Amino acid sequence: MADTQPDKKYRNGTGNRVDAVYTGIIEAMSSGEYPESGRLPTETELAQQYSVSRPTVREALSRLRLDGLIASRRGSGSYVLRRPDRNIKRFAPIESIADVQRCFAFRIALESASAGLAADLRTPHDLENIKSAFDRMETARNADDNPGFLDYDLQFHLAVAHASQNVFFVTALEMIIDQMRVGMRLALNLSLERERVWREMVQVEHREIMTAIENGSSVDATESMRYHLGNARRRLFEGPSHI
Repeated sequence: MADTQPDKKYRNGTGNRVDAVYTGIIEAMSSGEYPESGRLPTETELAQQYSVSRPTVREALSRLRLDGLIASRRGSGSYVLRRPDRNIKRFAPIESIADVQRCFAFRIALESASAGLAADLRTPHDLENIKSAFDRMETARNADDNPGFLDYDLQFHLAVAHASQNVFFVTALEMIIDQMRVGMRLALNLSLERERVWREMVQVEHREIMTAIENGSSVDATESMRYHLGNARRRLFEGPSHI
């Protein structure tokens, strides 16, 4: 009966059941209640804990798997792959973390493809714009100008999208620019006093992307962008120890 009855706590539309379970598990992981490599409670236990049905729990766990936070082992249950930095709650509501995770997943797919095309199709003007954004990031980095560094970071990624010669890549990126900014600011805040190291790491990765595009290597450009965004997500969700 528990699998077919409506979730009592949310019958009146007071919240999204799946999001509530998803964010609840993330919060428990962040606080250390579910440690890295530790096993999550069973679906039945989670359903009882959150007063929801097991299908609701399964969907929440599916999202966590897609976000790379947990892994399921047949006949054994679900285990924590990596634990979000416990300081993340100081700078963003837990509910927003799911959106930031999904934004990174979307960006990895989108921007890796656009970087590959940029390496094949970029014009001299495109290269000039990419280098200009990179140089301005360097100036901001050396001046400890975090707002400027973030703005030029966004310009760098938009310049790469423009170099793909495909307006759909540009439009898609412009549509999520606010979410991108949220993720970048959150990563900067979590780096705390190590912000200079964080900026340096970002620039090293941007240089690899720029060099691959300049050399016309679509494979290297694709992989460099994928590597950069994957690292950006890890730095954000696993904290300063991974900078």
